[in-house]
Amino acid sequence: MDVVIDEICYHVEVCGGGFPLLLLHGFTGDASTWTSFCHDWGQHSKLIVPDIIGHGKTESPEELDRYQIESAANDLNKILDVLGVNQVDLLGYSMGGRLALTFAILFPDRVRKLVLESASPGLLIEDERVSRRMNDAELAKCIREKGIKPFVDYWEEIPLFSTMKRLSKDINESIRAQRLNNSPEGLANSLLGMGTGSQPSWWGPPLKRLECEVLLVTGAEDEKFCRIAEGMLKDLKNGTWIAVENSGHAIHVEEREKFGTIVSGFLHK
Repeated sequence: MDVVIDEICYHVEVCGGGFPLLLLHGFTGDASTWTSFCHDWGQHSKLIVPDIIGHGKTESPEELDRYQIESAANDLNKILDVLGVNQVDLLGYSMGGRLALTFAILFPDRVRKLVLESASPGLLIEDERVSRRMNDAELAKCIREKGIKPFVDYWEEIPLFSTMKRLSKDINESIRAQRLNNSPEGLANSLLGMGTGSQPSWWGPPLKRLECEVLLVTGAEDEKFCRIAEGMLKDLKNGTWIAVENSGHAIHVEEREKFGTIVSGFLHK
């Protein structure tokens, strides 16, 4: 279905039945990230699966302020209003995890349980934030000047996704085809507006204020995000962390069945 929020048309998939579960994909992804989980999770949850602004079938406006992570979270809040949903369980992967955390901090009463897959609260040190913004600006320039294909070629080779090479050719080709369908303007603006260096840091007091149960899931081979999860756990009142063996950053792809079981168990324990 399409939902118009402040003149931006969002594409939203809905399947299953039960307590609502809002699912947020990562950078370069779209709602199809979660399609394979609809059968299992749909037996206990009503899945609400938007294409995040700038991705998939959702519009990619030129206005950069619409891509700020707080603005994107506010759009999600309005989408729930349109759908008549008061409270959700919330799961986000990578960029979608940072957006999910932002939503939970800004709208805590709307989140029952929170699952963050390979996500961070942003960067605490200002010099690191500045450096990341500069890097993201270069990538955004590359996307605009060279187009989607050269960027996807580059993105597939970054160390963060090295463990994906163990997956079958069919799976990798499917992911690549989906990435190539994105809008250059949407991806460039997402980097500039919603990047780790652009968003607020949620370390410390914001994390400590979260009252809901939080599950952190990382791949055991993703050392950077394991360190981040370990740090987050110290600030969370009701946090749990699971590191999944034989997986890197994209656990939902690399160890799909394990990930599905972990999420189902957490939501309905």
